[in-house]
Formats: sequence, structure tokens, C-alpha cells
Amino acid sequence: MGIEGIGARVARKEDKRFLTGKGRYTDDMSVPGMKYAIFVRSPHAHAKIKSIDAMAAKAMPGVIDVLDGKQLTADGIGNLICGWMIHSKDGSPMKMGAWRPLADQTVRYVGDAVAVVVADSVNEARDAAEAVLVDYEPLPVVTDPVKALADGQPQLHPEAPNNLIFDWELGDATATDAAIAAAAHVTEVKIVNNRLSPNAMEPRAALGIYDSGDDHYTCYTTSQNPHLARLVMSAFYNVAPENKLRVIAPDVGGGFGSKIYIYPEEIVCLWASKRTGVPVKWTCDRTEAFMTDAHGRDHVSTVKMAFDSANKITALKVDTIANLGAYMSLFSSCVPTYLYATLLSGQYDIPAIHANVRTVYTNTAPVDAYRGAGRPEATYLLERTMETAARELGLSPAELRRINFIRSFPHQTPVIMNYDAGDYEASLSAAMAAADWDGIAARKAEAERRGMKRGIGMSCYIEACGLAPSSAVGSLGAGVGLWESAEVRVNAVGTIEVMTGSHSHGQGHETTFAQLVADRFGVPIDSVNIVHGDTDKVQMGMGTYGSRSGAVGMSAVAKALDKVEAKAKKIAAHLMEADESDIVIENGELKVAGTDKSVPWFQMSLAAYTAHNLPAGMEPGLKEGAFYDPSNFTFPAGCYICEVEVDPDTGQTEIVQFVAADDFGNIINPMIVEGQVHGGLAQGIGQALLEGVHYDPDNGQLLTASYQDYAMPRADDLPSFKVSTSNTPCPNNPLGVKGCGEAGAIGSPPALINAITDAIGNNALTMPATPEKVWAAAHAAN
Repeated sequence: MGIEGIGARVARKEDKRFLTGKGRYTDDMSVPGMKYAIFVRSPHAHAKIKSIDAMAAKAMPGVIDVLDGKQLTADGIGNLICGWMIHSKDGSPMKMGAWRPLADQTVRYVGDAVAVVVADSVNEARDAAEAVLVDYEPLPVVTDPVKALADGQPQLHPEAPNNLIFDWELGDATATDAAIAAAAHVTEVKIVNNRLSPNAMEPRAALGIYDSGDDHYTCYTTSQNPHLARLVMSAFYNVAPENKLRVIAPDVGGGFGSKIYIYPEEIVCLWASKRTGVPVKWTCDRTEAFMTDAHGRDHVSTVKMAFDSANKITALKVDTIANLGAYMSLFSSCVPTYLYATLLSGQYDIPAIHANVRTVYTNTAPVDAYRGAGRPEATYLLERTMETAARELGLSPAELRRINFIRSFPHQTPVIMNYDAGDYEASLSAAMAAADWDGIAARKAEAERRGMKRGIGMSCYIEACGLAPSSAVGSLGAGVGLWESAEVRVNAVGTIEVMTGSHSHGQGHETTFAQLVADRFGVPIDSVNIVHGDTDKVQMGMGTYGSRSGAVGMSAVAKALDKVEAKAKKIAAHLMEADESDIVIENGELKVAGTDKSVPWFQMSLAAYTAHNLPAGMEPGLKEGAFYDPSNFTFPAGCYICEVEVDPDTGQTEIVQFVAADDFGNIINPMIVEGQVHGGLAQGIGQALLEGVHYDPDNGQLLTASYQDYAMPRADDLPSFKVSTSNTPCPNNPLGVKGCGEAGAIGSPPALINAITDAIGNNALTMPATPEKVWAAAHAAN
């Protein structure tokens, strides 16, 4: 390890601009003649559009035009799509209702866009939007996913009777039922995973630019996935041909999954730019974000976990209803299926699993991937059930987990996944030692003397990162491949540019990717530039989500580096009249091993471009590319332990200790990994204690549309985390890395709820565990 290479705690290169206010976000972009868009949004959760009158709005000062859904339809702009096909267990395809970028007949949730105003200023556009007269015929509303499936409820899409999108299953129902019938003990619980709203620092924004001279489109957007945005907008939405559309995702202030998908607004801004002849920019305000950003989670599940007389799990049966909102977002269908049910084995050797998942439409915002995407839902369900079972069986939660851990690898689960490597006992032991698990009885007694309730809870999570391989996910319904690409360009002076299809929106890729190059060639990381987020600069990519940038994106870079290294050694060997097999690269030089002969990196680079003295037949230049398609997922895992004190008089919960012991495989930059864990823990604790999206069940109005109503975690809600790693390298990628971006959000909610229920002595508690709920549960137990 060098001081800037793999394993070094290098400060983030990108923080220089972020921390000094020099970041360049989509809303910072400005081009000559640019105008501003404001969307006219439905105040009703469900209604027919009888008419839209924009005459008065068009006559207002500064207004360029007002465009609606009928014009958009007339111009041939297509419906938004869902990119992962799921078939019900009867073989029928999922029932996908139409989602127009601007609704032209029916609105299905509060915030559904029906028109867009383009004006000289934001305020002029906003004033004009209020003057657009839309005549609605309100329709009955349903927001509860369980209720939505019942006969007689409001129907959102004619394609989906009883609002059922698909009824899907995974695993062996017969074997699972038989094991449950023969069990010595069965634990049964109902699990609700609360709906969350993603809250990026930078709200979504889009700038559409149509150049009539070149018949070319440019879209600046807050995207985690610019190449996919270009592909989908050209291939499915008919916005522009792919070769005439450039998508740029500059600095993005956080994504957390909510910026993977294609939303109506970026499509409309591009279309409106061509219609009006001016560049059109839209920036979401915070209330608009609460209404229209895709939400996360929202599962209702029933669970049966069966045990034999030795406390070994013999079967797991899960029935889940997942709320997908008013429309199917781009990746929504894979979240409660292949990203959720496939992780229901957790860290445990469970011989029989059966999961049934029904997804439903409701009059709520669309639901899609949010940090962890399916994995938090699976882990919460499994780890709350394990904790409940331990209490029912009279075992310590650690003992029950140890009895059931998977201990040999590879391990084929009954739900598709084949775990490649791990040491779950090591993480559990590390977390228990750091948390002083054995001392909890004394701490409980001390708290009791002060009139407080103290509790401890654990969670042993596993996640699947770097969805793979492309052929496998294709066979399961994915509409795209899940490889990644990279290109490494060595300039004539020896500086290096890395073009990656991954996208960085706060994770520190510009540093960690550069560390990989610095480690390989011994060059300073400041001589390495990471280029991403621009479809005109990077040929193709699959973006960033699911903690894939290390395992997949950096592996593609590593393969490209292999090719650069091979050619560099040939050039150096030729210059020094040596055999290329004797060339080693150290500290920025190419050396002949065992001699004092060497060529500096920059001299070899210059030789590649002057081409005065290259090996016979070698092409000048030094630029190589690679695509990398992983052979398997990676499987980060760990153990989290949370200790709380609950005030029985107020229900207020204080986290007095939180320990995270993770296995992320090989680590490129420990400091950045720790930051990722801290961020994930904050989001998981937010879900467990504070956050929750609420709609009025009678009229579908969003009740949590501001920070006055939606509680985000603040610094004083969080403890000082104790984090550590005990790493088993991943055997399925060249770097041995696994992924760390989502672990904190996956493992922390069950650890926290397990701790609170331990403190209050009542297992019946749902997220978010607000003081009101905790107080009621604590006193119900007495």
C-alpha cells in the first residue's frame, strides 16, 4: 500500500469544490436564452380531467407558452416505462397502467403533472401556473395497499383489476408448508415497513436544450444514471434519437436511489425546449419533491418461521403486499421481488423458503428503489422475526443466530442467491465485544435505578450488491445489462484520465477510483482525473446504484488498467532493450527488475505519442477500454448492535450506543467507507425513529409535504458510532471488494427496534418508533 494507493485513508479530492461552494449542480447551469418551467400539478389524488383552459395564463407577463398532455401526445412522446418485467405465478405478465409525462385524461395522485408553463422567470411561470384552469371530476381514492386489493375499491388502471399488478412467488411452497406443519415451534409476526421519502440535498432539476441548427438535444439532469436516461428517452419515449441526445449529470447532491429513474420532468423539459424554441430549466422545490420523488419501502408482510427441537430454522414463509403507488416507476417491479425475496435467507441456513409478493396500485406517489432497495425490507423482516423467536424460545438473540449461521461457502440458498464468501461469526463477535454485550445486565439495573428503561438489540444483515451477471438478470426480466465500462487514457505527459460509466453523486469516486490508478502505476492521485456523468465523454455505462461502483465499475477500470500496463511495459522494454517480462512498475517508474535501469512514467507516455521509437507494428498512443460483467453478486454482511434508553414517562428514546461490524471485502479507502456507513446508519435510524410518509386515507392528500411534518434525523438524534470491519475478500471480482454504500441503512432499523422492544418489554412496536408509540407500547406492557 502506498500513501495514496489501495487501503490508504486519502482525503476526498472532490471535497475541495464541495466544501468551498464550488460544486456545479444542475441548477447552477445557465445558457443564453434560458427560460423557466413550472408544472401545473393535480390537487386531487384521483380525478378525471374534463378540460384545461390556459388562455389567461398564456396572456400573463413573461409567459412563453403553456403546454399540456394532449399536445405531448400529439407530438408522439411515449409513456414512462417499467424496465423489469415480472410475471405472476400463473404466467401472466405484470399489469402496467399508462403513465403519461403530462396526464391528459386522469390524474392518480396528488402532484400528478397536467401541464407546464414556460416563462421568462420562475416567478412569472409560477404565477401563470396558478392561472391555468383545470376542470377536474374527483374520483374515489384508495391509499392503503391492503385495502386496495379488496373488491369494490377504487380502480386506478383498467389493465389491473383489483389494483393487482402481479402476484409473484419464489421458493418451494410445498416443502415450506410441510416443514412448518412438522415444526417444534413456529414464530408468527406481522411486519410493516414504513414508507419513506428520499431527501437529497439537491432536489431534482432538469435543463432541456434543443439546438435547431444541429437538430440536437442536450439534457442536464440530476441523475445517477445518465446513459440509461439517454437510452430510455430515445428508445421508449421518442424524445430524441440516441445519437442526437446528450445527457449530462454534473454534481448531484445525493441520490440514494431516487435519481436512478427517469421522471416526467426531464422528458417534458426537452420536449418543451423544442416546442418553444428556448432552453427550458426546471428546479424542484422541497414540497414538490415530497409529492413527486419516488418514495421507498411500504411493505406489509406476514411471516412464519419454523424451528426444530434443536432451535434450527426449518422453514420461512412470507406473504408480502407491496405498495407501488399510482404508476410503475422504472425499477419498481424488481424491488419487492428480486431485490427483496432473494435475501430472505439472510445469514442463516434455511432449508425451505417460500415468499409470495403481491404488488398493488394506490393513489399515492410512485414507489421505487431507495437506499438498499428491497434489502432493508428483507433484513427488517428477518431480524425482527429472529429477535421475536429468540424471546419465545428463551434463548439469547446471539445464541439463536449462532445456531443458524451459514458456516461454509459457497452456499446456495433456496431463493436464488449463491453466497460466495463470508464469516458471520467474526462480525457478531466483533460487534458484541465492542458493545460490551455481557455487561448489559448491569447497565440495565443502573438505568432502572434512575427510572429509565435500557435495552439492547442486534441485527445480522446481508445484502447483495453489484447485480449480476447480465445474462442472469436478463433471464429474470431485467431490461438492461448490468455490466460496466471504463476507458483509461494516458496523456503524452503521463497524466491519466479515467472515463467510467459509474456516476458519483457524493460517494467519493473521484478519490477512490484515482487511488486504484495511483496504486497500479505509482503516480500521484492528483495526476489522475475521473470523468463521469456525460454521455458525450463516456461511451456507455449503467450508472451508480446498489453499491455497484466498486465491485463492477472499479473492476472495469482494473481491466482497462491491465491493458494499459501491458502496453506500457512493452514500450518500456523496447526503450531499455529489455524483455517485457522483466519490467516492473514502481513509484512512477518502469524498471528492469534486478538492475538500475528505469524509465519514468512520463517518459514512457511521451514515447507512446511521439512514436519515434516504438516496437515494430505497435500503434501509437496509450488508451485502452474494457467492459466488465461480473459473474455473481457480491455479499457484504455484518452485525449491528444498538443500545437505547427509553424514558417511560415520555416515550423518548435515546440511542446510547451503536456498534457496526461490517464485512465489505477488500477496502480501497477506509475513511470513505466509514463515511458511507455513517450516512447509511443515519438513514436507517431515521426510518426506525422518525420518518414516515402519511396520506389522508379519505382524500389521498399528502400530510407530510414539508420538514414541519416529515422528521429527518439531525446530528443530535445520532450517537457517535463505533464502526469496524473484519473482511473476507470477494472471490468474484479482480479487486475482492463487495460494496458498502447501503449497509448502514439495511442493518440499523431492526437493531434499533429490537433494542427498544427489549427496553420496554413489549414486542408490538412499528416504525417509526415515535415517543407517542413507544410510550403507548411501554404502558401497554404493564
